Amino acid sequence: MAKFDTMRDVVMVKWLWLSLLAVILDQGSKLAIASSMQLYESIQIMPFFKLTYVHNTGAAFSFLSEAGGWQRWFFAALALAISVVIAVWLTRLKKHETLLAVALALVLGGAVGNLIDRLAYGYVIDFLDVYYGTWHWPAFNVADSAITLGVILMLAESFGLVHPKEPDL
Repeated sequence: MAKFDTMRDVVMVKWLWLSLLAVILDQGSKLAIASSMQLYESIQIMPFFKLTYVHNTGAAFSFLSEAGGWQRWFFAALALAISVVIAVWLTRLKKHETLLAVALALVLGGAVGNLIDRLAYGYVIDFLDVYYGTWHWPAFNVADSAITLGVILMLAESFGLVHPKEPDL
């Protein structure tokens, strides 16, 4: 059995459960949508929210979705590179950097969730549709939500809105 070389390794492993949870919730929800809805079908949930099943071959907000196919591998490679960087970053965190660890774990889980879609299907399954009147936010998924929440937590931490507990001396 492998032994942890440093406390930093333990910090990384400690938060990978959150990444795994994000991937499981993301992939489970996408499989449920894909198996129970037709492409472009919408189900009204609230006056401002629908489930709308769509395929996104691009990035956020369907950026480059009409690019002809090369973007699948570009965004897959980008997600893989970002995932490696985040995993290394997690190993370098100090024990007291809890908020940053949570933020990075969420971003990692979201990146892996969307990477799985790109590799398996060539597109990302989106289905959360928020709108007001005729204005619609671009459809998104659980992975996108995890990434967004992770980035918000990173910004909050970097702007000092949440102060990490300093280690005891």
